[in-house]
Amino acid sequence: MANAGLTHQLRLLYAQMGDPWLLVGEFRSSVVLVPRTSAGLVWTGDEGGLRWIFAFSCEAELTAFARARESEGDRLDYLTVYGSRLLDVAVPALGVPGGVAVDVAGKQPMLFPPVRGIVPDAVALDAGAGAGVLGGGRG
Repeated sequence: MANAGLTHQLRLLYAQMGDPWLLVGEFRSSVVLVPRTSAGLVWTGDEGGLRWIFAFSCEAELTAFARARESEGDRLDYLTVYGSRLLDVAVPALGVPGGVAVDVAGKQPMLFPPVRGIVPDAVALDAGAGAGVLGGGRG
């Protein structure tokens, strides 16, 4: 599975030449890998008072995560899902404030936090604020 558009947008953002909104759009339209625990649940982690759903742009990034976690045989069971489905369905289903963490063990990790313009307003932590966290009043 290749996510050339997503990885390109990540590289541009890291080079300070990217548009965060293009990255969000690219993530929404990309199919990503979401690891599952041995119990079949989507793998999440808690950090900074938020719950993060782990997602990966490719199998190499998922393998790096598995190795960092010393997972059985460096291989994890995973789902393939559109980024939009994670942001619009899975994040609200968490039941606690959360977002999506992409390629967390890689060289260009990215967080999609629970803010307007990224997740539904009903679960956005800044729903009562003016402009979204990425600025510009989009959302």
